Amino acid sequence: MFNKVILTGNLSKDITLKSNSNITIASSTIAVNRKLKNQNGDTSEEVLFIDITFFGRQAQIANQYLNKGSKVLIEGRLKYDTWQDQNGQNRSKHSVVVESMEMLGGQNTGANQNNQSPNTNNNQSHNQSNNSYNESNDEIPF
Repeated sequence: MFNKVILTGNLSKDITLKSNSNITIASSTIAVNRKLKNQNGDTSEEVLFIDITFFGRQAQIANQYLNKGSKVLIEGRLKYDTWQDQNGQNRSKHSVVVESMEMLGGQNTGANQNNQSPNTNNNQSHNQSNNSYNESNDEIPF
């Protein structure tokens, strides 16, 4: 089986960062646009809002360099969460666990505004020429 998602869009909210002694987690939502054409030839736009989660060093980098409106390309895997709300109703949603990202949009990303690039080590790959970052998250403690 293969579970891979590739999305390009803009963050619709700032990164939320949480950490404990074991792991750092960052979350946000990406807005992905799709242009549609109806039978009359009129165009419209569909916008999907998808929750995304970063882990470890990648979470720290996302928190430092991305903010609301940042354009980003992400690769990851779909995750299906289920829970009960306050009223005891069963709820569910799909989200994306980000495995790699590429910051797009030049002047809109924090890394380019400060004329900096993220510095990564520890067997993580970072290509400073295109602001991409990749970290494998095989085991996530959730």
